[in-house]
Amino acid sequence: MLRELQSQAFLNNPVPTIAKMREQGPLVPVKIPILGKIWLTTTQAAAAHVLKDDKNFTMRKAGGKVVGLSWWMPRMLTRLTSNMLSADEPDHKRLRGFVDQAFHRREVLSLDNSVESLANEYARDLFNQNTETDLMTGFARKLPLAVICELLGLPKEDWPKFMNWAAGITTVTGVVSFLFGINKLKPLTRYIEDRIKLAKVESSSGLLQDLVDLNKEDPQMTDDELVAMVFLLLLAGHETTTHLISGSMLEFFRHPEQLEKLKTDRGLMDLAVEECLRFVSPVQGSKPRYVQTDCEIEGVKVSKGEVIMPFLVAANFDPAVFDAPERFDITRKPNRHIEFGAGIHFCLGHQLARLEMKHALNALLTTYPDLKPAVPISDIRWIERFGMRSLQALPVKA
Repeated sequence: MLRELQSQAFLNNPVPTIAKMREQGPLVPVKIPILGKIWLTTTQAAAAHVLKDDKNFTMRKAGGKVVGLSWWMPRMLTRLTSNMLSADEPDHKRLRGFVDQAFHRREVLSLDNSVESLANEYARDLFNQNTETDLMTGFARKLPLAVICELLGLPKEDWPKFMNWAAGITTVTGVVSFLFGINKLKPLTRYIEDRIKLAKVESSSGLLQDLVDLNKEDPQMTDDELVAMVFLLLLAGHETTTHLISGSMLEFFRHPEQLEKLKTDRGLMDLAVEECLRFVSPVQGSKPRYVQTDCEIEGVKVSKGEVIMPFLVAANFDPAVFDAPERFDITRKPNRHIEFGAGIHFCLGHQLARLEMKHALNALLTTYPDLKPAVPISDIRWIERFGMRSLQALPVKA
């Protein structure tokens, strides 16, 4: 089953595989490297059940071990899991509340003009006098990375470093590439440590400075938690949006009638962004949870100690929730996808992701009204990994 879930066929079109899985029930067993046997949800009801019940389904075992963290992994990984995404209550509430304060200081929606300006800049520079280019590296990765670096207050001259670090970390497809990817974590972690040390003695602007200042006023986070939080914001703050932008443009190329509809009526932009979130589902699975007590999910018995993953892509294509879920329709309304999760771990950056996606589409469609793939769509390949839907490249021409 795992091989199928990271195959080109599934990544191109997950609907047939998900339908077969759903026939087996609301939960199906899958064997995953490092994690071993886990349950995957196949319906939105089952996924929402797990996401919203943070008492019976937790990120950590009693004693604090994070799902998927093994004894042989370096301490650096343990340290970087000291963030709200891997925390249960009450630690989650403490960490989430802390970063919420910093986010409120920044007022994410006030970044609208800045995100629009960056999107237009990277769109203008996309081809750089070439007739063809890769939308992934030339735009889809640059824009979210620039936005999160600017939000954090990191110097512009340092932004290119993250391109290299992120490329090594985010292309992990298995155990071997995972081990190589760890090497990219070292310089990134050291950089974050240095920026935090600097923020403690030299005041500047940005979310990182806000986190440091808040912690001075009311110490809530350890140094490890502060490093882990910045790491999470930096990585999660650009990686998923990169794949949302590139995957969405591929879907528009595949559905030219929807692309033409959006070009003609930009008033559909907000609905289009929601449909891209649902249909592309770049985050295919939420973080795995431990089952804390014997219980039932949609009639299926699960036992204490087992591991379960809410499979968001299956939830987003559930025919019990969506009419014709296999259809890419930018006028879909209502659109009750759960790509940002649910419950206490609902994505902190949902507003920012939507903002970036809106301006990315506007910039590309305005600057290049005739943008099209530079190769046959059948030649475009996906990174064959489980849990994230990400293109290897997206060659385009104007």
